[in-house]
Amino acid sequence: MRILFVTHRYPPRTGGIETHVREVATRLAERGHDVSVFTADSGDDVPSREILNNISIRRFQSLKVGDGFHFAPQLVLAVRNIDVDIIHAHNYHSFPLLFAAAGATDERFVITTHYHAQSQGRIRDVLLSLYRPLGRWALRQADSIVAVSEWERDKLLHDFGVRATIIPNGITMSRFDEASETERARPYLLTVGRLEEYKGVQHIIRAMRSLPAYDLLIAGSGSYQKRLEQIALNENVTDQVVFLGYVEDDALPDLYANAEVYVSMSEAEAYGMTVAEALAAGTPCVVRSAGALQDWVQHSGTVGVSTVSPKSIRQAVQTATELDQPTLEGRSWNDITAELLNAIYTK
Repeated sequence: MRILFVTHRYPPRTGGIETHVREVATRLAERGHDVSVFTADSGDDVPSREILNNISIRRFQSLKVGDGFHFAPQLVLAVRNIDVDIIHAHNYHSFPLLFAAAGATDERFVITTHYHAQSQGRIRDVLLSLYRPLGRWALRQADSIVAVSEWERDKLLHDFGVRATIIPNGITMSRFDEASETERARPYLLTVGRLEEYKGVQHIIRAMRSLPAYDLLIAGSGSYQKRLEQIALNENVTDQVVFLGYVEDDALPDLYANAEVYVSMSEAEAYGMTVAEALAAGTPCVVRSAGALQDWVQHSGTVGVSTVSPKSIRQAVQTATELDQPTLEGRSWNDITAELLNAIYTK
C-alpha cells in the first residue's frame, strides 16, 4: 500500500505524537509499504525533503502560535496531488489534520486525534474553541478515527459525537531490558517532556521543599524553562532541581530505571507515553488525575493526585516509594502497526 502520514511535526522534533508517527511509519516501511510523511515543521535545522529509513519526508513552512497549530494551507494541494491509498492524519490540535481532510479525495482517510480537549495556555484555548467547528467537520470526513486511550475515546464521543477505535501507543519493551545502574550522590525524582505550562512541572518544583531527601531531574526543553528556573529560585530549591535539557532516546531507559519515582502533573494528555515508559522501566509513578493520565491510576504501580498542592505530591511520592516494583505488559509498536493494517487500513 501507499500510505501518507500528515502531522504537525516529525523527528528529530520530540514529543509523543512525533514518536508515534515515526514508530508506525518505520514499521510500515519495513513491511514493504510505500510510506510518505508530510509535516509542517520546516526550518533551517532540517532539510525540506529527505528519505530516512525508506520513508519519504517532506516538510512545509507554517505559521505557528507558540509553537502550536502550524498553519500550512499549502498542504491541501500537496495532499490532493499525491497518489496514495491511505491518508493518515494526526493531531486534532493542529491545522495539518484539517488541511489533510480538505485535500483528501477518494483515498481512505484515517485520523488519530491525540485529543486532550484543551490547549497549551489561554490564548491557544481561545483559538481551539474557535477552531472547533472546523475540527468537527474534519473528523466527520474520516473513514476511521483512532483514539489512543479509553479516556480519549469517551471524550471524542462526548465532544463531537464521533466513535473511535482504541489503538494505544506502543512501547519498545526491549529498550528497558538492559537499563544499567547509574551513580548519583542523591536519590532523584524524574519528569520527562516538553517544558510547557500545561505539563505542570512547576507544581513538582514547588513540592521539592517538602521532599528534601530527593533531587528532581527534568528531562526536556521548551518555552517555559525560564519560568521554571525562576520558580525554583523563588522556592529556594535550585540545589535540588536539575534541568537536563533534551535527552537522547538511548539515554532515557537508564534515567527512568534509576529514578525513585516518576512524576507527571500534566493537565492535558491523550495517553501518557512517559508514564508507560517509566512503568516499563520498573519505576513507580505519581500522576495528576486529569485527562488520560487518570486511566493510569488503575495500574498498581501508579498513585494519582486530585490536587497539585505540595502536600498532595509529597504524600503521593512517599506512597509510591512503598509500592512493589511495577511491571507493564504493553503492546509493541509491531502490534500497533498490525492492528492499523488489519482493523483500520483495510476496513
